[in-house]
Amino acid sequence: MSRTKVNENWQRKPIESVYLSLYDGPHATPKPSTTGPIFLGIKNITEDGKLDLSEIRHIAEEDFAQWTRRVLPQPGDIVFTYEATLNRYAIIPEGFRGCLGRRLALIRPNPKKIDSRFLYYYFFGEDWRTTISQNTLPGSTVDRIPLTSFPSFKISVPPLPTQHKIATILSAYDDLIENNTRRIAILEEMAQSIYQEWFVRFRYPGHEKDKMVESELGMIPEGWEVVTFRDVSKFINRGISPKYDESADSIVINQRCIRDGKLNLESARKHRTEFTSTKLLNFGDVLINSTGTGTLGRVTQVYQDLPNCTVDSHVTIVRPETNISIDYFGLYSLNNQHHFARSGVGSTGQTELSRESIANTFFLLPPPELQELFTNAIHPVRKNIINFLKRNSILSHTRDLLLPKLISGEIDVEALNIDIPTLTKPKEQQHEPITARPEPIDATQLALPLS
Repeated sequence: MSRTKVNENWQRKPIESVYLSLYDGPHATPKPSTTGPIFLGIKNITEDGKLDLSEIRHIAEEDFAQWTRRVLPQPGDIVFTYEATLNRYAIIPEGFRGCLGRRLALIRPNPKKIDSRFLYYYFFGEDWRTTISQNTLPGSTVDRIPLTSFPSFKISVPPLPTQHKIATILSAYDDLIENNTRRIAILEEMAQSIYQEWFVRFRYPGHEKDKMVESELGMIPEGWEVVTFRDVSKFINRGISPKYDESADSIVINQRCIRDGKLNLESARKHRTEFTSTKLLNFGDVLINSTGTGTLGRVTQVYQDLPNCTVDSHVTIVRPETNISIDYFGLYSLNNQHHFARSGVGSTGQTELSRESIANTFFLLPPPELQELFTNAIHPVRKNIINFLKRNSILSHTRDLLLPKLISGEIDVEALNIDIPTLTKPKEQQHEPITARPEPIDATQLALPLS
């Protein structure tokens, strides 16, 4: 594997020359606790370099000192995986309180020699990935990076002012993505709150006048019906068995595209397969993962126009009747993910969610006028979510185009007038942060060549 040519004015040096310390995590696991500091694991570091703390393991407060004797993670430290799942990196943020877990290591950059953010982005470049590939030791169960030789791994380092500029440019994109992600979370919470208030707690506009009656789903307002998905869907079917062809125009969605209630097309693939037009995705279609374990029952809704797009045979398309509110149909389906996950049958690894199980699932049908009122309230919120997701996709794509060109010096930033705030004087004591993060710049104001 050839390396990307780097700027000849940058210094090639061992990575140990730019960090203060290198630590590996414990080779044991503490007793579990329901509360307390975080025991950081591989699963908490995403492939795209973020800390995902949605599912965490805690350690007891009284055990914390013992598990941080060697190192207490500080803001600006870079944690990475060195065994099993390789090439995952994340920066410890302000406010983090926890310890390293198994198969994780930590670098404490020297702020007098390297910008922590520059080093973090460098780890996603081709030069570093080639180094890791060439130094990976295969094992009988997992691969690993030898930490004993890690300090000698070479990196190409520009002058500090150039590092600061490169890091500031790239982090500007990440900051915009993070801000948009927070907005998406707020909008999703708003949509869910309205749904729960109206259709779970039954405190919808005018509910005071309605009487509650018994049903298969418990007490519901009089005039509402308990039907099934079969009654309110005009199409329930699996997708196709695609013949993949990256030169084709048609797109096929797979199970990896459906996560956290969202539809991510980055994992979709192009194909050249003949199939009936009924399997072309329509706006409002609900997609349900219908095979396997772990992903079974995951739901998303098509909330944008996707021409020439379908799903593969592991995903079921559930298309609402034209007289059913698309927004209500989508939110109701999303709130039934646990039911769909529990409805699969079969042996481990071969669990299937049948069309019949989906079709027979109860569906609570409110009056048409309430569905319409809900659509009027929720549609603008959900459209904003899609718009922010599209913006993030564009920002991510632009950042990913810039990153290899910037960290190799192919794009020269020295002449760019980027205001870099003065960094806080570094503190090398173990329990205090060693670097301050410069304020982000507005990425939309950057004019950088992408080709």
